[in-house]
Parts: sequence; C-alpha cells; structure tokens
Amino acid sequence: MNGLIALLGSGEYLPVMDEVDSYLLAHCGVEGRKPRVVCLPTAAGQEGDASVNRWMKMGVEHFTRFGADVQAVPVIDRVSANDLNHAMTLEEADVIYFSGGNPMYLYLTLKDSLVWRSAQKVWERGGVYAGCSAGAMILGREVPDFRMLGTRSIPVFGVIPAATIIPHFDAIPIFWKPLIGTTRKRLRNGETMLGIDENTAIVGRLDEAWTVMGQSKAHVFTKEESRSYAAGENFSLGK
Repeated sequence: MNGLIALLGSGEYLPVMDEVDSYLLAHCGVEGRKPRVVCLPTAAGQEGDASVNRWMKMGVEHFTRFGADVQAVPVIDRVSANDLNHAMTLEEADVIYFSGGNPMYLYLTLKDSLVWRSAQKVWERGGVYAGCSAGAMILGREVPDFRMLGTRSIPVFGVIPAATIIPHFDAIPIFWKPLIGTTRKRLRNGETMLGIDENTAIVGRLDEAWTVMGQSKAHVFTKEESRSYAAGENFSLGK
C-alpha cells in the first residue's frame, strides 16, 4: 500500500493548513502512539542558516501543536542527504514534510541519496509524503526552466502523473504568465499540467481521486482544455 501524498501551493506550517495536516496525521497509518513527523528544510539549503533554522523551528512548533512526535532534520546539501543517521531518522517517520524553496536545488540534493531512499520507503509502506511549493514540484515529471521562460524543462522524480506541477498558481506575477502558456503548449497528448493556488493543497493516492483542501483551487490543464476544482471537490490525473 502506498501512502497519501499532499501537495501544497503554499502555507506550510501555518494555521491555514491545520485542516490538511490534521487529516494527514489521522491517515498516516499509525495506531496506539503519536505519529512521527520529520520536517525537512532542504529546498532552502542555499538560503543560509537563518532561513533553514526558521523552517525547522516552524515545522516543529506547528506539528507539536497537534501532539505529534516531530523532529526537524537539517538535510541541506548532498553531504547531509547521504548522512546515514539522517536517513535512519527519516525511515522511522510516518509523515515526511518538505517545505519550500528552490525546486532544482531540492531535486539535485535528493537525487539518488540515502535520505530520498528512506523517504520512498516511508511512503511505500503507507506513510505520508507532504511537499509545499518546491516539495510539490519535484514529484512531477519535469520542472520548467524559468531562465528559459518555460521553453525547456528539467526532468525530476516523476512520481505524480502530471508533466508539471506549478505552486502559487493564483499569485504568479504578470511577467511570468507567458511561462504558463509555453509550458502548456509543450504538453503531449494526454498529459496534464497541474496548478495549485496559494494556501491550498491536493491530497490523494496514486491511481485514486485527489481532493482539494484549503482556501482556494487546483487547476488541471491539458493542451486543449482546463478545469478548476474548489476545496472539497475531487478530480483525477491522467498519465
């Protein structure tokens, strides 16, 4: 059994995500003990100690409010991503939570690492993967190359059946709007592009329906059409 996946447009560790995180803790496969949560600031690894420490503190304080057994693990570069102690800590988790930052840095830091293998083991046995912004984007097939305005993309993990996952969708500045159109035009027949608004999450399992939670909407695009789904609504993602 594969566990739940939660993809957030923004809002990690904030009260706006309380409903989402309560749901994840209640459905992470734990009975008779506190859920174990591991928070990872990896996507902010290039931003310096102040940013990394802020994300770790926010994660611990947030999930402590829910009565979880929570730990923040400072996986911030390739060395720490291959630290055996960090990998062992992750492997014991019920919920693994990646906060936001740089999606390509996150992917390149985790790719083929001990920590990523442990994260996969948790999810494969029924634990939860939660990723906000960059943490959501790395589960698509590719990430747009923002320097090239979406005319090319960079392959990532490809766990979710969506070519591209775009967070902060309702807050994209006007000067980035052409990137969305270009990325959509590059879709192959049958492929989807997924947009997730700020303070919004989609929660589901592979090969099952996804549910929108939070304050706003999720948007599913193909080359020919698009549909938007409000909180409480379900939708499917094709290959």
